[in-house]
Amino acid sequence: MTTATRRADSTATRFGAWLARPLASFHLIVTIATLLTVLGLVMVLSASSVEAYADGGSAYSLFVQQAMFAGIGLVLFYLALRIPLRRLRQWSFPVFALSVLALLLVLLPGIGSEVQGARRWLVIGPISIQPSEVIKVSLVVWGAHLLASRRSERATLKELLVPLVPAGLLVCLLVVLQPNLSTTIALGIVLMALLWFGGLPARLFVTIAASGVVAAVVLALSAGYRSDRMRAFFNPGDDPQGIGYQARQAMFSLADGGIWGRGLGQSRAKWSYLPNSHNDFIFAIIGEELGFLGCMLVLGLFALFVYTGLRIATRSADPFLKILIATATTWITSQALINIGYVVGLLPVTGLQLPLVSAGGSSLAITLFMFGIIANAARHEPEAVSALNAGQDGRVSRLLRLPKPEVYSPVRAEQARARSVNRRGPGRPPNGRGGAEGGRKGRGRPADLPEPPRRRSGESRGTGSLRATRAWEPSYPMPHARERGRSR
Repeated sequence: MTTATRRADSTATRFGAWLARPLASFHLIVTIATLLTVLGLVMVLSASSVEAYADGGSAYSLFVQQAMFAGIGLVLFYLALRIPLRRLRQWSFPVFALSVLALLLVLLPGIGSEVQGARRWLVIGPISIQPSEVIKVSLVVWGAHLLASRRSERATLKELLVPLVPAGLLVCLLVVLQPNLSTTIALGIVLMALLWFGGLPARLFVTIAASGVVAAVVLALSAGYRSDRMRAFFNPGDDPQGIGYQARQAMFSLADGGIWGRGLGQSRAKWSYLPNSHNDFIFAIIGEELGFLGCMLVLGLFALFVYTGLRIATRSADPFLKILIATATTWITSQALINIGYVVGLLPVTGLQLPLVSAGGSSLAITLFMFGIIANAARHEPEAVSALNAGQDGRVSRLLRLPKPEVYSPVRAEQARARSVNRRGPGRPPNGRGGAEGGRKGRGRPADLPEPPRRRSGESRGTGSLRATRAWEPSYPMPHARERGRSR
């Protein structure tokens, strides 16, 4: 065995031992988020400096705006680390409802800000917010809470789909009306991931996924600018100075970088040759300035994020965290792959940003908040909970003064769910069916719960169903009855 081989084996052994540490997932998520954000700030400064100087006389205007939102995202990341999981679930539906309301408001003239024919922004003082970015996170968290609650109650297939699928379709419709096909695709990915990790049968999942693909194709061909993009993708040489110009220039930029790149700040394409070089096509600038090695660094960080996210989801004992983290990992990774795919010419141009790297304040801040939730989940891995409660906080946790994670107990969660059913009053048992039907199917009312009372005269069937399917009702242990009452 050569010296190099022994050295490689030793490095692999040490890295494997480090991965076996209780807080390895937490440190990996923090590191990935930091590296991608710093890389994004550097590349936004490089890619936007020329056009920013030409427009406003300052090469740093767009960079300062991006850095400001990075600071906001850092605060959101920290807040996400400190949010107790029971609060996260309790607030999931109200935040989702407010996000849907914001999507409605942004479509109203005089309230939503219109830029280049799209009405996507709410302007609040010096800050502009894209509600479509907020709705991604709120849909992920609320959908995970809803599906985890329904699965623990052994719900029917209909109860798994309703109200999640109608709410998801409503959100997609509101985003299409902006119009914003790229975010609609991202929301569709979120909805499909929720259904897949929520346990939807494979046959029905394939049917819904196929319907979503057909709908995306119809939307892509329905509007002039979207159909032009599809035509440019299949016939890239037909209009090289028109609709195919941007994709063509991105390929030239990548080819110009070669293996080592032209050097940081030395891009030629950013001198008004590549439109949106700091936003949708920032990966092309990375390839030109940092070369193939820079592109592989970005791909490697996202590959490490996939491994870490799925590792956290697999190790989590809480079903809510399993669905939440797996869905968030799928959404962020899919968005990154779509962005890189259309920059390198493998996919039609959609306008999806590269998470944490592309310019875009709302996207950066909201994605950092999602990374904070993932890091919070990493601290709730069983081994991490044991280590933290034993006083093995580590320097990062002590520096940030993070609270001790709560220990997930299936027994306590089931008891809290039973108490919640008893407090609801008249309605169906947790699995949504009567005792007779549940007994026939082997999934009836738990033995320790009383038989639900009969519906009173004058009370409609819809009222009882509404009580039993309250998607906002927490199904996790609460400290005391008074706090339980607040969620109603």
